[in-house]
Order: sequence, then C-alpha cells, then structure tokens
Amino acid sequence: MRRIFVFAIVLIMAVLGWRLINALSAQKLKKRVPVVTKKPVEKKLPPLRVGEKITYDVRMNSFVLGKAVFNQLNRTVLKGETVDVATFKTDVKGFYDIEKIYSDPISHLPFMVERDIQTLTSKERIIEDYDQKKFTLTLTKLKGKNKEETFIKKKGPIHNAILLPFYVRDIPKLYVGWTLKVELPTRVFEIKLVSIEDLKVSIGQFQCYRFESVPKRFGIWITTDKRRIPIKITGSGVIGYNLVIRDYSY
Repeated sequence: MRRIFVFAIVLIMAVLGWRLINALSAQKLKKRVPVVTKKPVEKKLPPLRVGEKITYDVRMNSFVLGKAVFNQLNRTVLKGETVDVATFKTDVKGFYDIEKIYSDPISHLPFMVERDIQTLTSKERIIEDYDQKKFTLTLTKLKGKNKEETFIKKKGPIHNAILLPFYVRDIPKLYVGWTLKVELPTRVFEIKLVSIEDLKVSIGQFQCYRFESVPKRFGIWITTDKRRIPIKITGSGVIGYNLVIRDYSY
C-alpha cells in the first residue's frame, strides 16, 4: 500500500513537471514568433490634370462682361486628408471673386472652399467647411469685424456649384438619359444628359455632351473626347450669366 502511495505521488509530480516544461516552451516559442501586422491599404488615387487652365468669357446674352479662369493645382494635405486643389477666378467689372476649392480625389465632392470677394465698396471672405459623412456644411462669412456662421444639414452628399461641371466630366460612362441627383446648399435638383450635339466656340467646333438641370435652371456642355472639357455653362451665378470657353491649355 505504501509503495502504491509513493508511486502515485511520483506520477503526479512527473505529470506536473511535464506540464510546466510544456508551458515554458510555449512561452519561449511565443516570444520567438514575430507578430505579423497588416499594412494599411493605401487608396489608389485617380490621375490629376495638374496645370490645366480653362479661360471663359463671362457673357450676358451677346455682351462680354468679363472673364473667369479655372486652374487645376497639385494635390495637398488638409486636416490630415489628401485633397485636390483648384482655383476659380471671376473678374467682372466692379466684381472680383476668387475661390480656392479643396475636393476629395475619389468622389470629387468639396472638402473646403475659401472664397474672397471684392466689389467697388466692400470685401468679404467666405469659408465653406463640408462634412460629407454627416452631410453638413458650416458656412462662415467674414466682413470687416463682423462674423456670421451658418450651419446647413442635407439628406445626402453636398455638391459645390463651381465644381459641378468638373464633377460630371469624370463620370466614366455617360449616355443620353443619364441622371444625377444633386444637393447644393440651398436647393436640390437633377442633372440630365439630354443629348450629344456639336457646338461651335471661338477655339473650334466640338462634339459635346449636353446636360440640363431639372427643373431647368442651367446647362453644361462637355466635350465627348478624352479631355472632357467643360466648354459652355449657362445660367451660372446669381444673375444667370453664361460661361463660354475662350482658351484652353494643359
């Protein structure tokens, strides 16, 4: 009986020792195995037309009131995000407006707009701060010592009126009848591709996609070639002037 008891104790000690050795070996092995971490997936950004410059005549019927110039700049980082940058300058007698527009490289939706307006009697700075995840826009107006802030909430992504023709040009597949719902800060409408037609302007004749808004407020003509140049925009601005291309370089 005593021998059996001693044998049982020895057996238990052997089992415990074996478990301890295994545990220590596993710990050492764990230390040796490198921890594999996944690298963050980098977004593949689409190509950018850096240096593209489009000059428009600003027209009211047949009268040329001034000019507007679109410039595509290089990408930059704003608030930790990579963004496209473009400027749009409007120079009409007694009115000068320059907008620096930051937009998402993939969705082409506005991220931020810095706008400086100068008239014969006043200066004003407007900052548009978009949150496309929450569908909000914070609009800050600075005029002299006065500051006015407006908060706008929409039901979907918010577009920018200046960027709209440049947004549409990057839609890969276009066909007559194609539509897009557009949320601007103050209104909602659809853009519809109504026809493909030839349009003659000062720099030549082009086959164009012709878009109209529903309800009918403005029109956009974009060339059907690889460049997809917005060559005519009607019903722009508060007074409803037209933009017709005067010069193009890239």
